[in-house]
Amino acid sequence: KKHWILDWEKEAIIKYAKSHPNEGYRRLTYMMIDDDIVAVSPSTTYRVLKQAGLLNIWNRTKKSTKGTGFVQPEFPHQHWHTDIKYVNFKGTFLFLISVIDGYSRYIVHHELRMNMQEYDVQLTIEKAIEKFPGVKPRLISDNGSQYISKDFAEFIKLAGLQHIRTSIAYPQANGKIEIFHKTLNNECLKTTSLIDLDDARKQIAAFIEKYNTERLHSALFYLTPEDFLLGRVDEKLNQRNIKLEQAKLNRYQVRNVV
Repeated sequence: KKHWILDWEKEAIIKYAKSHPNEGYRRLTYMMIDDDIVAVSPSTTYRVLKQAGLLNIWNRTKKSTKGTGFVQPEFPHQHWHTDIKYVNFKGTFLFLISVIDGYSRYIVHHELRMNMQEYDVQLTIEKAIEKFPGVKPRLISDNGSQYISKDFAEFIKLAGLQHIRTSIAYPQANGKIEIFHKTLNNECLKTTSLIDLDDARKQIAAFIEKYNTERLHSALFYLTPEDFLLGRVDEKLNQRNIKLEQAKLNRYQVRNVV
């Protein structure tokens, strides 16, 4: 049929999938469009990879009702989520303190610290505010001791922020940053060795830079957090649609259908 993909497109999909073995077929589809490899639909990528025996059976998205009762932000810097992740390091722990924008999933700031006291959390949030002066997001956290102390409450008051703590029975409201920490653990910490503190900071910073600017996010139309933060969503989606339409036209021309 005139809309079927060409042989070279099938070969390009297979080659690209082999060079990105840990990506699911949907993310691969939009990565290929953005990288000008081939422009096809997710269903086409799925069909080609299935026939080639290259589907990642572990990459299956499960539907969840988590967070369905939480009012989602409608623009950047409306909600910031913060949390602390333990990082295994030479028989002890380091502490990754992160701040993520709830709308764009952009990591506003992070600190890899040797302690996780109120000072460490305050320092992380203070640096996040310095990067985006003038914004006044709601700061959402769990009920960790660092976030419920009097010193932290005074810091929030002086910073002019509103602090919201998640319900003990409803931790899903802070799920975005928990998902990020899980992603970082699976795609960075589990795949590398941390030589020393400086190396750990460099590797985590490099992953976060890639997460913010390159890695396509399944909850963001397979765009990047930076695309959402900077308002490039419509532009990027339009570019993809143009590439898909051009690819269809090229197939018609090859088959002398036009």
